[in-house]
Amino acid sequence: MKKIQLILIAFTVFLSIGGIHAQTPAEWKRMKGDLTFYMVNDNGRNGYYDQKPIAEMMGTMGETVKPECMVAVGDVHHFNGVVSVNDPLWLTNYELVYSHPELMLDWFPVLGNHEYRGNTQACLDYSQVSRRWVMPARYYTRVLEDNGVSVRIVMLDTPPMIEKYRRDRTTYPDAYKQDYKAQLVWLDSVLTNANEDWVVCFGHHPIYAETPKSQSERTDLQNRLLPVLKKHKNVAMYACGHIHNFQHIRMKDDPIDYVVNSSASLSRKVHPIEGTVFCSPESGFSVFSASKTALVMYMINKEGKILHTVTKNR
Repeated sequence: MKKIQLILIAFTVFLSIGGIHAQTPAEWKRMKGDLTFYMVNDNGRNGYYDQKPIAEMMGTMGETVKPECMVAVGDVHHFNGVVSVNDPLWLTNYELVYSHPELMLDWFPVLGNHEYRGNTQACLDYSQVSRRWVMPARYYTRVLEDNGVSVRIVMLDTPPMIEKYRRDRTTYPDAYKQDYKAQLVWLDSVLTNANEDWVVCFGHHPIYAETPKSQSERTDLQNRLLPVLKKHKNVAMYACGHIHNFQHIRMKDDPIDYVVNSSASLSRKVHPIEGTVFCSPESGFSVFSASKTALVMYMINKEGKILHTVTKNR
């Protein structure tokens, strides 16, 4: 009996050491590419649940991987958005939580369904208040460049593409006012002219995902957004949030990787569906790393462990 107990203790120590090793700066260092940036979403919980620990982990990891910027794909503010640029939620959901020096970089946000419950214009106007909040429009594009590598990030405004938000004018007063068809024309033009090493499109809502949320959300994006993405052969990934777990989906005869980034505060259960390569109910964030020959998305949990990698090679 004593021998069995010793074996169990030794095995537990082994697992513990392995877990610690996977969370060290030495392990993180291999994520740093010629160009590296973070992705975060569904994080605005006034610091509660896992938001503060994940924010601190992002900062600590940033000391090693040195991200260029942060891509924030919606629901930075739960539950009813903000009312103005002076709303206290800017402090409790954002400024005072993401205070690590390594997070004092450009944040490129898009709107989620919770922002659409409030004053969406205030989210754009906050760019004039905060140095690091860079939101020039509801949808926009930026080219990130470093060490001779270029990544075009295409930031999309998905709530107006979904009918359930457009119809509910009381809860989402700004959604129906947006011309999503004009956005799709713009997207087609951007992708037509994009010649960077890599192109990644970001939006709050998934095109494919396992979720108890209304199927109409995905169906609307499959009918409206997806044809534009698939028309172009240069889109490496479509990355989103909204579902509060990690998912990596590949559909048959489709070169685009569809990835869901988990909540950076409160996560949910998940199970595999058609096309699922990986899924996890853990909370966390993601690190993108690019070189001339590879684009890698690392899914990271709150302990800083790499759960899964999505890799595009050329």
